[in-house]
Amino acid sequence: MYQVSMGDSGITVDNKNKKIALDPNKQPDSDLIFISHAHTDHLYRCAKYNGEKIISSKITHKIAMHRGYKYGDLYEEHNFRLLDSGHILGSNGLFVDDELYYTGDISIRKRAFMKPAVIPKARILIIESTFGHPDYIFPKFETTIHKANLIISEMYHQGIPVILLGYTLGKAQILTNVFRHWKPLIIHDSIHEMNKLYSEFGISMDDYVTYSDAEKTNKLSSHRPWLLIAPLASCKNGLLNHMKKKYGALSIGFSGWAVKPYYKYALGLDYCFPLSDHCDYNDLNTVVRKCNPEKIYTFHGFAEQFAESLRLLGYDANSLVHKRGNSEKTYKKLDAFFSKSKS
Repeated sequence: MYQVSMGDSGITVDNKNKKIALDPNKQPDSDLIFISHAHTDHLYRCAKYNGEKIISSKITHKIAMHRGYKYGDLYEEHNFRLLDSGHILGSNGLFVDDELYYTGDISIRKRAFMKPAVIPKARILIIESTFGHPDYIFPKFETTIHKANLIISEMYHQGIPVILLGYTLGKAQILTNVFRHWKPLIIHDSIHEMNKLYSEFGISMDDYVTYSDAEKTNKLSSHRPWLLIAPLASCKNGLLNHMKKKYGALSIGFSGWAVKPYYKYALGLDYCFPLSDHCDYNDLNTVVRKCNPEKIYTFHGFAEQFAESLRLLGYDANSLVHKRGNSEKTYKKLDAFFSKSKS
C-alpha cells in the first residue's frame, strides 16, 4: 500500500514504512530522498550528511555538487529503478517495486543527443504537468531548428549578429549542439561551465570560444556576424539589452512558454520558438497511455487542469497541491516560470 502526499517540502511516498521524499524543496522528514535532476528548482541546500539517504543518478549528483549543493555520497543499496526521463543529461524518473512510477520532469521527444524517456507500465503514476493544458502543443523539434536556421542565415547575409537564449543547463547544451555549424560560435561563460560537465560524460561540446574570451580578442563586433548562446536569464539581468544596443544583435529565445505570442514581448525578444525539455499536452497523454496506471497524481504547472482532463477520459486522477489554511494552491505556481528563468 502506497501513501502519496504533498507537504511543506514537496511530494512524499510512504512505501512499506519507508518515506521517500521526491525532489524536496527543503529538508524533508523522510528516510530517503530522490533527486530527479540538477535543475535548481529540484535541489535544496540543507541536506544532512547523516540521516536521509540520497538516491540519484551519478551525473545528476556530480552536476549538483558542481553547483554547490552538498549531498554526500549516493545511496546505492536500494531496490528502486532509475529510468531515463529524457529531460536533461542525467535526469531520471523513479520506479518503485515495479508498481509506482514518479516521472520527475519528463520529455518523450528526441532532441539532438537527448533520447526519449523510458516509460514503464505502472499501477500508480505520479506525473509532472508543467504543460498539462491543451493550449500547449509543441511543433516538431526539427521544424523549430529549421526555422531558427533560416533566420540566422538571413541575419548572417546582412552582417547582423544573433543571440540564442535558453536555460543554462539542458536547453543551452542542445542549442550548442544543433547550431555548432555557425561560426564564430560564442558561448556564455555560465553555459560553458555546464558544457564542460556534459563533455565529461561523453557529449561533445567543443569548437567555440567563451564570451569572456571573445570580448578580449575582439570577436564581438557590430560590423560582422557572430552567434552567441546565452542564458535566458539574460533577458532579465540587462546583458541582452546591452548586447542589442552595442552590437545591433537580433535575439531568438527558446522555451515551451513561447506557444503564447506574448511571451517574447514579456522578455523583450525579437523571436521566440516553442522548444521545451518537458512534454507538451499531447505527450503527457501519451505517457499516461503507455504507463496505463490505475491511479494518477499530477504535479507542477497545470496540475489541477490536467487531472481534470484525465478524469474526463476515465482515469482515477488527482492533483497534488500544497494546502495553506483553507486554500489550495498548486505546488508550483505557473507565474514562477515567467518571473525567473530556470537554471
